[in-house]
Amino acid sequence: MSEHLLDVHVTKRFGNMTVLNDVRFHVDKNEFLVIVGPTSCGKTTLANIISGIDTAYDGTVQLQGQTVNPKVHNISYVFQEPSCIPWYTMLQDVTMGPIIKGMDPSRAEEIGRRCIKLVDMAGFENYYPRQLSGGMQQRVAIARAYATSPDLLVMDEPFGHLDAQTRYLMQIEIMRIWHEDKKTVVFITNNIEEAVYVGSRILVLSRLPATIKDEHIIDLPYPRDLTDAEFLRIREAITLQCEAVD
Repeated sequence: MSEHLLDVHVTKRFGNMTVLNDVRFHVDKNEFLVIVGPTSCGKTTLANIISGIDTAYDGTVQLQGQTVNPKVHNISYVFQEPSCIPWYTMLQDVTMGPIIKGMDPSRAEEIGRRCIKLVDMAGFENYYPRQLSGGMQQRVAIARAYATSPDLLVMDEPFGHLDAQTRYLMQIEIMRIWHEDKKTVVFITNNIEEAVYVGSRILVLSRLPATIKDEHIIDLPYPRDLTDAEFLRIREAITLQCEAVD
């Protein structure tokens, strides 16, 4: 049986506008949970709440039975936009988190090099962001996220700014990484095909005020075949749910 890790039950308002309305779900340890929904339905807002960035909400978010707190819990966040530090080499960027947490620099470098190898970027340790493509920079962000050995990894549209080919390659890559070194992942995306390709479970949000509209357990083998009949059936069902007027 899976071990329960995260419990979410929140309502979020901006002034008189309710963005998230009684959104309730859990995430199991080592699960790859994907959240999809119509454009501007509050997915990033939910990601910020889950990660502890946004604390102005009604309800509870508990990680390992405690109110989520980035100062207490080990949470990593991969953002939509490139987040590499321009004046840091890849190795400096990846090891920044462990060093800030007080790790010995030599140990942090050892972990950093392992994470760089995990994202298949060995040999680029001394490269700066200006020398890396968009896809390579996202690999840096993923390596940085893994370097702190997070209890929870939140990924908010991490491939949204990549071209179609690079995005597809990164989907394959993130699945390889997750199978090699499993972390508990909450993955936000607007791309339904991507959601079905990477997710072990998918939550579909409704339009504003967003609620949990449906849940899909994706019991398909990896690597997934985008032309498989069951894959296409699930993709179509979620597409219709996202397009439907609530």
